[in-house]
Amino acid sequence: MQIRDKKYWIIVASKDHVKQGMAQGIVQACHGKSSPLRRMRKEDAVIYYSGKQTFGKPDKCQEFTAIGRITDDEVYEFRVSEDFCPSRRRMEFMPATDISIVPLIGDLDFIKDKKSWGYPFRFGFFEISQNDFNLIASKMLQRAYV
Repeated sequence: MQIRDKKYWIIVASKDHVKQGMAQGIVQACHGKSSPLRRMRKEDAVIYYSGKQTFGKPDKCQEFTAIGRITDDEVYEFRVSEDFCPSRRRMEFMPATDISIVPLIGDLDFIKDKKSWGYPFRFGFFEISQNDFNLIASKMLQRAYV
């Protein structure tokens, strides 16, 4: 059996939704779609990026707002309302400080065009390198303990 290397992911969600997920110990992606969650495995690392403060409102956030790791290999559905049953996974969140993306743009390899730096986030979910993860994590975790 071949063991797959740990992967590193960015999920895009409004800050209010991220904080709700943190309170519940869960991760959702792309408005509850299961396919992004099925690409993840136990122990994969996740960082949330929030372009907006509140879902459906124009107020900008532009921060990395949560960091953690996937704790099992189960993707499950959870009925939120009669017409919304998103897919979820369990995630352990680390104590961290929300940080602005702006000072990191020049150093993040997944941002190819530094002038149009928001482009990668349009997909809502994507894999990043360990180096990019470590850079963001070092800022989020360092500031949490200062």
